[in-house]
Amino acid sequence: MPIWKRNLIVCWFGTFVTSIGMSQIAPVLPLYIKHLGVDNTALVAQLAGVTFGITFIMSAIFSPIWGQAADRFGRKPMLLRASLGMAIIIGCMGFTHNVYELIALRTLQGVVTGFATACTALVATQTDEAHAGWALGTLSTGAITGSLLGPLVGGIIAEHFGLQNVFFMTGGLLFAAFILTALFVKENFVRSEKKVMNTKEVWRALPNKSFILTMFVTFFTLTLALYSVEPIITVYMQQLSRGASHIALLSGLAFSASGLASILAAPQLGKLSDKIGAQRVIFVALIVAGVVFIPQAFVNHPWELIALRFILGLAVAGLNPSVNILIKKMTPPDFTGRVFGITNSAGYLGIFMGSVFGGQIAAWLGIQYVFFITSALLFVNAVWVYFKVYKKLNVKHQLVKEQIK
Repeated sequence: MPIWKRNLIVCWFGTFVTSIGMSQIAPVLPLYIKHLGVDNTALVAQLAGVTFGITFIMSAIFSPIWGQAADRFGRKPMLLRASLGMAIIIGCMGFTHNVYELIALRTLQGVVTGFATACTALVATQTDEAHAGWALGTLSTGAITGSLLGPLVGGIIAEHFGLQNVFFMTGGLLFAAFILTALFVKENFVRSEKKVMNTKEVWRALPNKSFILTMFVTFFTLTLALYSVEPIITVYMQQLSRGASHIALLSGLAFSASGLASILAAPQLGKLSDKIGAQRVIFVALIVAGVVFIPQAFVNHPWELIALRFILGLAVAGLNPSVNILIKKMTPPDFTGRVFGITNSAGYLGIFMGSVFGGQIAAWLGIQYVFFITSALLFVNAVWVYFKVYKKLNVKHQLVKEQIK
């Protein structure tokens, strides 16, 4: 097996379980906070919001820092640091005595993350150009699917094995990722003797700044769109099911349907990006995703919503790998880790802002408006991509073809 393919398999598993580790706490958090001695319902909701969100805020802050460290010391050391650190921290959450210890550990979890950033940089730099799109597309399914299936996995473990075992089992999976990374991941990394630039110097040195900024915004919008329904999906399912049982299961299926679709579609759309250009895939995927959000506001049955969420997953599966492909092409190798780190920061902020955004829109305007406004954001992003990336890259492509002739 080629080294790049073996790296991809291990990185996919590690990215999948670290994404589960970031999101699995969502359905069990209020129950665990009550278990830790907080009885006031309003206070439980408030503390749950802080406990869930603090991890993603800290990840957004530290992801570029770990990206810089990956460029300086290599990507494999960052994989080992992040997987072992998260395994220990998440395992310790099962031993907490009060909610403040839990918040402190969730904060540390956000600080030590960086596995996905290092994996993306490793796969992007160690895979040959002919397979880069497919490899990054496949890798992206690990992060997206882990994030979307995490709440379902956490709920199932809590229901069948107990609240504390959610943390112990997730920590065990992360330790397995650490062992697999140590044994099987290989990296041909040559440390540069050049002075390491700070973030401002890197930004000034980057070519195609407007392209890269557009990709950051696109990645932020993608994660915001996926997570805007998280706070309202259970309530929406209750409205659609009209008293049916298994609301939690139906809600988990609706949220996770996008992840399943991404597993199926992302590698193929990554290959398509290699053939026709990542800018075309991004533009079409944004439009299709924007269209698919609209009928979700008018469904009359839970299975209709689940089906539309699956179709949405097919569309957005093309966005993540295509964004990574363009960033790789636009970024000099010495800056790859830091730029991917900033991209992941945009994703973490999108998760946090999406959850807040969906809840606030539903509270002030109604659940249906969450879908309408999210759709509008995707269409606006598509227009920006068209003028800032799609048209410019197509013009460059035509010029290259004319020069060849």
